[in-house]
Amino acid sequence: MSTATTTLRWHVVCPLDRLDPDRGVAALVDGAQVAIFRTGDGLYAIDNRDPVAEAYVLSRGIVGSRQGVPTVASPLHKQVYDLRTGVCLDLPGVSVTRHEIRCRNGLVEVRLRQEG
Repeated sequence: MSTATTTLRWHVVCPLDRLDPDRGVAALVDGAQVAIFRTGDGLYAIDNRDPVAEAYVLSRGIVGSRQGVPTVASPLHKQVYDLRTGVCLDLPGVSVTRHEIRCRNGLVEVRLRQEG
């Protein structure tokens, strides 16, 4: 019951102006490492764990786009992930969990999603 309650709760991460455009940052949200990105007018939150390298490094990846889709490339093996969905654009069947993110009253908030 506490897990379901926790996943529905919004967690304040930081003020919006602390996020540099087109750069990632790692945040510990309710015990989970989350990679947060600010690109243009968009905010994105995905698991920080790279499923290919099995390391918590996605927040340090290279932010870009592929055919208009906001992406991050893993800093280790360079697989590219769609920031909107968490799907790996290079390896079929590979993805990271995407979390809900919003800016409210100048504060960035994240709500965790469970895999599955």
